[in-house]
Amino acid sequence: MTQDSTQHALLALVSDDRGGVLVTLKRDGRPQLSNVSHHYDPDEGVIRISVTDGRAKTRNLRRDPRVSYHVSTPDRRAYTVVEGTAELSPVAGHPYDDTVEELVRLYRDVLGEHPDWEDYRAAMVRDRRLVVRVRVERAYGIPRGGDEG
Repeated sequence: MTQDSTQHALLALVSDDRGGVLVTLKRDGRPQLSNVSHHYDPDEGVIRISVTDGRAKTRNLRRDPRVSYHVSTPDRRAYTVVEGTAELSPVAGHPYDDTVEELVRLYRDVLGEHPDWEDYRAAMVRDRRLVVRVRVERAYGIPRGGDEG
């Protein structure tokens, strides 16, 4: 497998799956891991994740935006770790602001249509949600049917 085809295979796993483990750095340098849902846009090379303001992962990202993101197949024989730098959207402040619009797109990309978009929009503001955007800088792991990349 060439390096380009390995990268493509590794990122295909991120694209095909909707859940993974977000790794941020605590103040003391140790990793903090969170199970999250995501959407990967291969054209932009960006993983998007919805988070709540005030949580440990959000505080960690504000202090140090370096992240790793781990996705694996159910049998764990193939996996991808993406390294990148996180960018945080503003916290949702109004049901129709840019952050909530991005959260709606993210929800649709991960789960499809919501039964009550007005309720969802209000909840995003009430919950103080925001979007973490991780630009893929490096990917490594073992692609489906492959060797370590």
